[in-house]
Amino acid sequence: MVVRDKSESECNDMKLNEIRDNKGARKSRVRVGRGIGSGVGKTGGRGQKGQKSRSGVSIFGFEGGQMPLHMRIPKRGFNNIFAKDYAEVNTGAIQKAIDAGKLDAKGTLDHAALKAAGLARGGKDGVRLLGKGELKAKLSVKVAGISAGARKAIEDAGGKVEVIELVSAADKAKAKKNSVKKRKDAVEG
Repeated sequence: MVVRDKSESECNDMKLNEIRDNKGARKSRVRVGRGIGSGVGKTGGRGQKGQKSRSGVSIFGFEGGQMPLHMRIPKRGFNNIFAKDYAEVNTGAIQKAIDAGKLDAKGTLDHAALKAAGLARGGKDGVRLLGKGELKAKLSVKVAGISAGARKAIEDAGGKVEVIELVSAADKAKAKKNSVKKRKDAVEG
C-alpha cells in the first residue's frame, strides 16, 4: 500500500474557485491628499507652492518672460498655399506598366487610367508626365502637365499629347465673382 503525502496531493489538485493573481500583481492606485498618515498628504505629491502645484497649468517652453527659444530662432522656408499638386509619372514607368500588362496602350491614358494601374498617387490637380526612361509604345495621353522631354518621347513614338486645363473650385468661384462684378459695372456704366 502506497501512502501519499497530503501536501503533495494538494499541490496537484487545482480548483477554479481558488485561482488568484500572484501576490502583488494588482496594485491599488495611490489616493493622494488623504492626510499625513498616507505619506502623500498635504501637497499630494505636487511639491510645494506656485503655479506648477496647481491643476490646468501648461507652461512648457515658458522661460519666465525671457524671449523663448522657439521665438529667438529665425524662420526658414516658405509654404506656397497656391501650389498645384500633381501626381508625377515618368514615361519609363508607363512603358514598364504596359509591358507588365497593367496598362492598355490603345486607349487614352488619363489620370483615372494611371491611378488604376498604380502609377499616379495623389495629385488632386491631375497628372504631370516627366521624360525619365525610354518609351516605345504609341500612346494617346490626356494630362494636366507635361515636360518637354516627355512630349518629345511620346511624339517620337507616334503618339499624341493633349494637355487639359484643370480648374479648381476656388478658381471657379473667383471667375464667377468677377463675371458678376463685370455685369454689375456694365449695367451701372
